[in-house]
Amino acid sequence: MKKFIALFLIAIMALTIFAACGKEKAVKTGLAVISSTASSKSAQDDKGTAQIDSTVIAVILDTDGKIANCTIDTLQTKIHFDGVGTLITDLDKIFETKNELKEEYGMKNSSEIDKEWYEQAAALAAYVKGKTLSEVKGIKVDDKGYPTEIDLTSSVTMNISGYISGIEKAVNNAKALGASATDKLGIGIVSNIKNSKSASSEGDGLAQAYTTYAAITVGTDGKITSCLLDASQTNVNFSTSGTITTDSSTVHKTKNELGSAYNMKSRSDIGKEWNEQAAAFAKYVTGKTITEVEGIAVDESTKPTGDDLTSSVTITVGDFIDALKKANTNAK
Repeated sequence: MKKFIALFLIAIMALTIFAACGKEKAVKTGLAVISSTASSKSAQDDKGTAQIDSTVIAVILDTDGKIANCTIDTLQTKIHFDGVGTLITDLDKIFETKNELKEEYGMKNSSEIDKEWYEQAAALAAYVKGKTLSEVKGIKVDDKGYPTEIDLTSSVTMNISGYISGIEKAVNNAKALGASATDKLGIGIVSNIKNSKSASSEGDGLAQAYTTYAAITVGTDGKITSCLLDASQTNVNFSTSGTITTDSSTVHKTKNELGSAYNMKSRSDIGKEWNEQAAAFAKYVTGKTITEVEGIAVDESTKPTGDDLTSSVTITVGDFIDALKKANTNAK
């Protein structure tokens, strides 16, 4: 009997170790968003700029912790106002990412290697594939963040320090959500400035970039194998004299990073915080094709109406779906 118990305990321990190793060795998907308003400028010659730069990076980590896939993009949102704090930029303006702008971004003309931003970003993403985070952080750069390694400078000459920080953040955020190392990886970004307003006697003006981010992995059958969703409301305030009043060093967090501090739970009909609902919707679309995602039933405000979803998601999902469509198109 004692021998049987001993063998039983050994078997349980072996299964526990195997399960722990399996969990540790799972393929993971990570998403990172880093936003800055440091390039914003008060009005000069009757024109000021609230500039929100958001670097967005997604990764797939294989079972050895190496980057199996990586994609990099940046959204640069510039909202202009005049010397008396009146908004100039059309609130319906559609902002495209640097990858979407391609040659229109205009880096190629000033590039020493005749490469546009999207080409250099793709080259950097390809360069980090097969590397661990430690190896990525070890990429040699000069004191201004420009790469110095010969096998990289032929394809990337822009400052990469921010992208390395973004890759680190994406790797550290990575979770086992069902992806395979060979899956395609895509980012989708949609943004609007509709909540922005001019300054007045009642208070400062507001330049707000409301941006939604989706990162998905896609299998050979076209189905989403993992999904991460996030959003940010990045604000820059300015006075009636056209002066920026927001501290340029402010750390801007996404809604996932804010967590309970976003404070939706107390106003939610289902008692769920924003990040919980976003995670629930991400889980819901996993296993679906993008056509099935587009077919999710919503009302006029894009809130879900299906019984299988409304118990966990009551926020609007229109921007999620639009971002997922872009991510699917961009998946490589």
